[in-house]
Amino acid sequence: MSAGARTRPLTTALTTLTAVALTAAGTLTVNAAPAQADAGAADAGAAACNGYVGLTFDDGPSNSTPALLNALTQNGLRATMFNQGQYAAANPSRVQAQVNAGMWVGNHSYTHPHLTQLGQSQIDSEISRTQQAIAAAGGGTPKLFRPPYGETNSTVRAVEAKYGLTEILWNVDSQDWNGAGTDAIVQAAARLGNGQVILMHDWSANSLAAIPRIAQGLTARGLCAGRISPQTGQAVAP
Repeated sequence: MSAGARTRPLTTALTTLTAVALTAAGTLTVNAAPAQADAGAADAGAAACNGYVGLTFDDGPSNSTPALLNALTQNGLRATMFNQGQYAAANPSRVQAQVNAGMWVGNHSYTHPHLTQLGQSQIDSEISRTQQAIAAAGGGTPKLFRPPYGETNSTVRAVEAKYGLTEILWNVDSQDWNGAGTDAIVQAAARLGNGQVILMHDWSANSLAAIPRIAQGLTARGLCAGRISPQTGQAVAP
């Protein structure tokens, strides 16, 4: 047998091994591509929401609610609506519209009184009737309570605890209730940090007008509109 004859089987074997190796490598490369794509998508999603803020609107539902819900949904935002019980009872379909639009519903008392000037039984009535009105309107049983004017004390908190409610105030006041213009409201929202909550109102035309710019500002900062956790009182992922 010649030397050439002896090397041919070896060459063939090496060629075969090389082909197998390349095939294996090719298979690994093909299988890895979707995983890399999935990882990229996950990274993009994570990058889109580096934190969450709580947008809140008090005093609804009102005649302004449909336009407010439309603006929020068109701009990809969700919010917590702190409803008054008297308005929820009078406008149950608007409470249901809030829920259908992906919003969360909280308790903001029945008639918006200064709770710290009332006795415990009166405070109880304000809170309990609102719980019932919102539930009857299809808004679920609220877990969050915002005292009118942000006024609270130990008696108010005791009644909140009786109904399993977490008291939610705010980190940033938009001042829409005090005549703040749209620019000022947008600037207030720009101060929000991760986990923080902003106070706005259902009836404010200037807050309504500010929504597209608020959405743009949050996106630019990698923040998303989240729900408010009953456990921590902070904004978290929906």
